[in-house]
Amino acid sequence: MARRVTQDTYFKRAKEDGYLARSAYKLKQLHDRFDLVPKGGRVLDLGCAPGSWMQVGAELIGKSGIIVGVDLRPVDLKLDCEFHTIEADINDLDPEQLKELVGGPFDAVLSDVAPNTTGHGDDLRSAHLCRAVLKVAEHTLRPGGRLGMKIFDGAEFQDVLNETRILFQQVKSYKPDATRNMSRETYIVARNFRGARLTP
Repeated sequence: MARRVTQDTYFKRAKEDGYLARSAYKLKQLHDRFDLVPKGGRVLDLGCAPGSWMQVGAELIGKSGIIVGVDLRPVDLKLDCEFHTIEADINDLDPEQLKELVGGPFDAVLSDVAPNTTGHGDDLRSAHLCRAVLKVAEHTLRPGGRLGMKIFDGAEFQDVLNETRILFQQVKSYKPDATRNMSRETYIVARNFRGARLTP
């Protein structure tokens, strides 16, 4: 079996460009295609460690924007905009506290979070994480807001895609060029958030 090559083009580019991980280029390509992160916007990055999506997000929103990163692990970085990092499980977040932190609802919710892979049931764990992201997005996004989240292709991919369509007017799946060919990961990109559903 051939050894997996990690020193690929995007890995080297990340080092040269000062990004904390090659995943920075996935967000760049998602934004280039779908205009995912608005200039001057409020952005929530779920599962943000090591911080490469926060770095790109900060570049896209500019100095007038605000970005909040959430992860179980600590994140240490410097950005040229207002930013906050929170050590927490995304399942335990208080949407109202998040909105208070930035002065209102978010314009975009991003997630590059992935489960610890075992080779068995990874797609199901990924779908579970996506549903947690959708729950946070539903209660933190402004109407018309945007979402970009990673998911592993598998048994529940279509179900998660359909659940996303309930919340957003435009939903597509896309695999950036920066994603390794062998990877099962792809991204769900959604625009025009309809607003939170009424709960009984």
